[in-house]
Amino acid sequence: MARREDLIVGLDIGTTKICAIVAERTENGLDVVGMGTHPSRGLRKGVVVDIEATVSSIKQAVEEAELMADCEISSVYAGIAGGHIDGFNSHGIVAVKDREVSRGDVRRVIDAAKAVAIPMDREVIHIIPQEFIIDDQDGIREPLGMSGVRMEAKIHIVTAAVTSAQNIVKCANKAGLNVVDIVLEPLASAEAVLAGDERDLGVCLVDIGGGTTDIAVFAEGSIKHTSVLGLGGYHITNDIAVGLRTPFDEAERIKKRFGMASARYLGSDDVLSVPSVGGRRPREISRKILCEIIEPRVDEILSLARQEVEKAGLERRIPSGVVLTGGCSSLAGIADLAEEIFEAPVRLGSPCRVGGLQDVVRSPMYATGVGLVLYGCAQSSGRGPSRFRIRDESIFRRVKQRMRDWFYGDLE
Repeated sequence: MARREDLIVGLDIGTTKICAIVAERTENGLDVVGMGTHPSRGLRKGVVVDIEATVSSIKQAVEEAELMADCEISSVYAGIAGGHIDGFNSHGIVAVKDREVSRGDVRRVIDAAKAVAIPMDREVIHIIPQEFIIDDQDGIREPLGMSGVRMEAKIHIVTAAVTSAQNIVKCANKAGLNVVDIVLEPLASAEAVLAGDERDLGVCLVDIGGGTTDIAVFAEGSIKHTSVLGLGGYHITNDIAVGLRTPFDEAERIKKRFGMASARYLGSDDVLSVPSVGGRRPREISRKILCEIIEPRVDEILSLARQEVEKAGLERRIPSGVVLTGGCSSLAGIADLAEEIFEAPVRLGSPCRVGGLQDVVRSPMYATGVGLVLYGCAQSSGRGPSRFRIRDESIFRRVKQRMRDWFYGDLE
C-alpha cells in the first residue's frame, strides 16, 4: 500500500467506538473511499483512561480503513470531546489605522478579543470569528479593505484540558499516526449534517454519542455556544443491564433491536427473551418494561441539553429547531420525544456533502467522522491553516504558534 497525499482521514475517538473515515479530493468535492470501525476500549465519557487499550482499538480501526481504501494512513484529523470542554464568547475593540481595515488591524482586534485569562492547565482548541463591527455597523463577516475608524470583533473560544488533548495525541502517535489538528466533535458533526440556511436562521445541534452528548448552537451563520454533557448511549445501555440483570453486551443488543425512546410509541406489547447473568436461564419480559427503563434516561439527556441552551440565553434564537445526530439518535421515537422537550421542530441529521461510499456512511453514528474529513478538506484547501503541530513541538509552543498564525488563512 502506498501513501497518497490527496487523502484526508478523520479519526473519531469515541467512548464506544473508534471510527476512521478516509476521503479523497475530487473535482466535485470529497469522495469517501474507505472506512474502519472498532469497539473502543479505553475511554470513559470521551476521555482516555487506558492508553494501551485505546491505541489497540485505533490500530485496528485504521487497518480496516487502510484495507478498504488500499492506502497507507499516516496523518489524521482527530476529534475531541468530554466534560472538560469549555466554550465561551469574547469581544475586542481597536482603532483602525489609516481609516481602512488591513490584515494588521484584523490581527490586532482578534488579539484584543482573545486576551482573556486562561488557566495553564487548559489549551485553546479553536478561536472562531462570529462577526466584526465597524463604526457600529454589525454583521460583517469579511472586514478587510472596509473603511472605518473603530473595529470590534466577537469570537468564540473553545478550550480543553491540556492533559486530555495530550493523551489523544499520544494515543494516535503510539498507533503510528500524526495528528494534523484536534477538532471539537460537535463542530465536526455540524460540518456534516447542518445546512447553510439552518446555520443562518438559527439551529441547535445535539450529538448524542456513546459517552457524551455534544451541543452546538448556530445563529446568523456563526457558532454561538458549545458545550459537552457527560451522558450518552453508554448510560442507557448500563441502565438496561442493571434493570434487566443482563450482561452489558446483551443490553446493547437489546437496546438497538427493541429499544424505543418512549413506551407510548409502542404499537404492540411484545415479549422478548433476556439472557441472565451467571449462567441462569433466560427470562421473558415485556417490551414495555424495556422502554420504561430507557425513557427516563433519554428524557434526562434531552432535558439537560435544553437547559444548556436556556442557560446560554439562546432558546429563542433557534427557529430552525433541533438537529439530532450521533449513534443514539437512531433510537426509535427519540425525535418525537425531543420535539416535546424542546418545543421546537426536530429532525435526524445524517452525513451529507460527500460522495463515493456515501451509502455506507449515511448514518448518524458516522456524523463526526465525516465531519472531520470535511473540516480537514476546508483547512488544507486554504480556508484556514493547520493549527495543531505535533511530535516535535511542546504543547505550549503549539498554542503560541496557533495564536500567532490562526487568522491568516481565512483572509487569503
